[in-house]
Amino acid sequence: MRTNGPAGASPRRHDPNPLLPRREFQTEDPALNRRWRRRLRVLQFCLLMIFAVICVRLVQVQIVDSERFRKLGDRQYIKKVALPATRGSIFDRNGLPIASHSMFVSIAANPGNAAPDAKSIAAALSKVTGEPEKGFRAKLKSKQAFVWLARQVRPEAVQTYSLDTLRGLIIADEPKRVYHTGNVAGQYIGTTNVDNRGIAGVELAFDSVLSGEPGYVVFQRDATANLMPSVDYPRFDPVKGHSIVLTMDLWLQQVAESELEKGVAGSEAEGGIVVMLEPKTGEVLAMAQSPRVNPADYGKVRKEDQKLRAVTDMFEPGSVFKLVTASAALEYGLIQPGRTFYAENGVYEVPVPGRKRPRVIRDVHKYGKLTFQEAIEFSSNIVMAKASDIIGDEKLYRMARDFGFGTRTNIDFPGEIGGRLAKPADWSALTRQSLSYGYEVGTTPMQIAAAYAALANGGVLMRPYVLKRELDAAGNVVAETSPQPVRRVVSEETARTMTTFLEGVVERGTATSARVEGVRIAGKTGTSKRLVNGRYEGKDYTASFVGYFPAEDPRIVCLVMLDNPRGINYYGGTTSAPIFHGIVERIMTGSERYGMPIAELSSRDALPPSAAHGAGGADEKTGANRQPARAVKLAATQNLPESGSGHIVPDVRGFSIRKALGILRDENFSPVVHGSGMVVSQKPKPGEPVRLGTEITLECQQKTSDLGGTK
Repeated sequence: MRTNGPAGASPRRHDPNPLLPRREFQTEDPALNRRWRRRLRVLQFCLLMIFAVICVRLVQVQIVDSERFRKLGDRQYIKKVALPATRGSIFDRNGLPIASHSMFVSIAANPGNAAPDAKSIAAALSKVTGEPEKGFRAKLKSKQAFVWLARQVRPEAVQTYSLDTLRGLIIADEPKRVYHTGNVAGQYIGTTNVDNRGIAGVELAFDSVLSGEPGYVVFQRDATANLMPSVDYPRFDPVKGHSIVLTMDLWLQQVAESELEKGVAGSEAEGGIVVMLEPKTGEVLAMAQSPRVNPADYGKVRKEDQKLRAVTDMFEPGSVFKLVTASAALEYGLIQPGRTFYAENGVYEVPVPGRKRPRVIRDVHKYGKLTFQEAIEFSSNIVMAKASDIIGDEKLYRMARDFGFGTRTNIDFPGEIGGRLAKPADWSALTRQSLSYGYEVGTTPMQIAAAYAALANGGVLMRPYVLKRELDAAGNVVAETSPQPVRRVVSEETARTMTTFLEGVVERGTATSARVEGVRIAGKTGTSKRLVNGRYEGKDYTASFVGYFPAEDPRIVCLVMLDNPRGINYYGGTTSAPIFHGIVERIMTGSERYGMPIAELSSRDALPPSAAHGAGGADEKTGANRQPARAVKLAATQNLPESGSGHIVPDVRGFSIRKALGILRDENFSPVVHGSGMVVSQKPKPGEPVRLGTEITLECQQKTSDLGGTK
């Protein structure tokens, strides 16, 4: 018999499961052996599952989510740094610069790398910004890898304080908005935030046009987290924003603001508004507001002073709303201008259904018989109330809606409201008569100005707009706004008759203080009580005057509104009308530019002609589509004053020495007079942006104004 191994040894048997303990390690207890086997099988299964999970995770990381993990890895050793785009400039209609950009620097740090020089960095930045050192030291203790320390500081500070030699600092160029006209048109122009994005006014309205497209550059981090440029990573340069040309005339804007501020001070009013339109096109020539705001200091003023109230605020207009009542009566042929009404000697008691006491409507002055035209001239509430009974609810409401009340004008400016005009079905027994003289209706100053512009335009309502044209980075005109008629409100005959009525208001009615020698003016006064906490307060009023001139061929519509005048007299005819007078007088005698149509005024344009012009006394108390345009090049860059230090030189040519000196001194200039008589020339030229306090030389001669009368 053949055996393996030594004699007497048992033969070796094949072990079917090498993972199980050999027999010499097995116990004689079968149950214990089975438990051992089960445990080994569980361990075997767990190892297989772990291997499977690892495989699945590898597939996920390497294939499914490979792009996401690649980006996570990139964040650890590369950094994308934004390259801000240069914001486009803003010009007035004559090419004068209002806002542009200047290159500043912003300073950031990697706190970990900056730690050795933290004290030096904090001390230097405190001197640069005027902020306390402890604030910078706190930022430099941050656990973050990147913190901003100072934004938009002057580039020379880097060399002055050797900031580029301090460890851990990141110094980046950053454009900053510069406003060249100081506080002129502050609410109109608006402002930008620290990231150069528009947050108010024109800057907000056209932010998408002005802001351009930002670029970026990719840096690589070294072992100490310092950023280094690399040719292996892409760089995309920013695209400069487009510039815009406004319909605003900067000289008219300054005239309006100057006269408004004097009027607000003289009447002790809380504030005021002036709106000026070109009636044939709807172009907004000026929107002035008191108190003024400097765009460079926007965040330092009250919220209520930041908004442009000409489009954002609503008020009950009072007698300026009588254009609706009179136009409805004439347009529908219900009342002739010479029809006589009895004005009830100033007190009119009207029975009201369901009430024991009658309603009492009053006029300031006691009138007996008045023609319908005289009722407009002397602003009789009683006659307007009687006329509204003849007109009826539907026709009065329809005329108000046709003039644009109760709906937005759709001006291209942010924050506009539509006012309030209830439908006849919602009127009370008192509404029709109240509406006839400007109560129970809410309007914006822009709506009032646009309505009177419709009369000045022969009865056609135009959409007001502020953007004249858009220029690309090379100065080519890429888009232009065209005048947009909204609707015909009244016939040309009714518009002419209404103009005659409104001329009478200025010549012999409630607005004689608005008269200007040699200029035909049509206008209307208004004084309304203000609704405070649901009640009309006897001491709170809105005083207004709106007119257009010259009446025979209107080129400017101007609305003046005052909040709560507190002087001796608070009526529109004695507070707002004199402001209108001052504005018109300065316009008509201040420059030869208004001896021609407004659309052609460009004698001092910074833009070439094609770019600048585009292609193709009684008191009263009344209880555009954008179209492509051909290419035009922008003129060369000008040397401009810094933000907050600039001011526009007023045009005082044609004024007497006394008046010219008063205007220049009011606006903080230093006038020097050569000669006597009338101002015939001045240096610097009108419309130029200069620093406040600049010396203005006046050449004077004995001269009589060609426009009728001396000033």
